[in-house]
Amino acid sequence: MTHISKDNDVLTFINVFTVDPHNQERLVELLTTVTDVSVRYAPGFISSSLHRSKDGTKVTMYAQWRSEEDYQAMRNDPKPIPYLQEAMTIATFEPGMYEVVKTFEPIH
Repeated sequence: MTHISKDNDVLTFINVFTVDPHNQERLVELLTTVTDVSVRYAPGFISSSLHRSKDGTKVTMYAQWRSEEDYQAMRNDPKPIPYLQEAMTIATFEPGMYEVVKTFEPIH
């Protein structure tokens, strides 16, 4: 389960894919499948959330990993490659590696 906190010692990836609106659903399917068949079993994987823009031009994945080494080991695994290769034929990809510095909650 995704837990966002500056005290949570995880590495966060926010990966933004730009896609033609006609291909947005296919990209969501590919990213869902690669996560279901491979990524979620990788050592160090904590959680991910998949988002799609209302205008159809973006798909964003928010993922948490225990370490950059764990993430790189998953990237070197051959199982996800066919899904990611197809995804790259229909979308461009802007990866980002982050750490949480602050969270905000409502004051009641």
